[in-house]
Amino acid sequence: MRLSGVVIFSIAALCLAGCTSTSGVDALQVPSSETTSSVVRPPAPVASVAKTDAAPAFAEQEQDEQPVAMDVPDQDVEPPAEVIALMSPPKRLTRAAPAMLAEPVTRYGFRDAKPINFGRASSPRRLAVHGVDVSRWQGNVNWQKLRAQGANFAYIKATDGGDHLDPMFTRNWRNADAAGLKRGAYHFFYWCRTAGEQADWFIRNVPRVEGALPPVIDVEWNGESSCKRRPSRQKVLEKMQVFMDKLERYYGQRPIIYTAPDFYRDNLRGAFPDYPFWLRAVAAHPSKVYPDRKWLFWQYSGSGLSHGVRGRIDLNVFRGDERAWRDWTGGRQMVAEAE
Repeated sequence: MRLSGVVIFSIAALCLAGCTSTSGVDALQVPSSETTSSVVRPPAPVASVAKTDAAPAFAEQEQDEQPVAMDVPDQDVEPPAEVIALMSPPKRLTRAAPAMLAEPVTRYGFRDAKPINFGRASSPRRLAVHGVDVSRWQGNVNWQKLRAQGANFAYIKATDGGDHLDPMFTRNWRNADAAGLKRGAYHFFYWCRTAGEQADWFIRNVPRVEGALPPVIDVEWNGESSCKRRPSRQKVLEKMQVFMDKLERYYGQRPIIYTAPDFYRDNLRGAFPDYPFWLRAVAAHPSKVYPDRKWLFWQYSGSGLSHGVRGRIDLNVFRGDERAWRDWTGGRQMVAEAE
């Protein structure tokens, strides 16, 4: 049956309208305006790397905080966060095998642009197992040379805040392992973001693999950060606990706490006695800077020199001999004794 021209025109118009309309607009996620890792540093060559692979929340109360220099939503109470599990559970060993999990220890061979005399008895060189920590600021690391010069382990910057991934993390994570270093990842804690979402961000980006060192929470005051908040001691401890509990449940390892003298003095003296500590002390032995504090790692220099990197690198040492290192990396708990 033939249709009139008017009818045909009407039908065509309706079809065209249907093709150009939508049934709805998906909600768009607006990127966060948060600025993290804003320490002013000299530019370093950084390759573009694609991203790959508790306790109940506390009711926190603001006390004695510094004014905030940016508009930050009220985040005093940790909201329930969706568990992110992108990786399958790690394979468990049927028996302890420290010798299989720890490479031969390489002796100290670093130089230091600003060497410190810690005293003969307190020198970090008296300890056997040295290592480094790195981030994007070290650029392209030659891990084989770093290993040969005395790096037995590496802690690698992974994340900070709730939306920043170090662009060199994936490459460093892979290459450090290939060079035979024991590797671990650390998170720089951001005080203007909830602890729960920061834990989820770390879990989303750091693989859960057999043999990795325990995750690290880096807590310190950063005057260069866009976040000017300095929470009360009570709030600091509560937020740290939320973050650490979530990581411990996921990775099956108790996190290590990294900190610096001023932050420790303000918040951590006497706190978390059952957690391992990684202490920054570049001018004196930890026993003088952190009296009575047990520690597992000591960051003794921020001015190390190595053929594996351009510029300077942080140097660290494990508290124990080779046997203690093999036992600890083999999965057996090692308790550091206080000085």
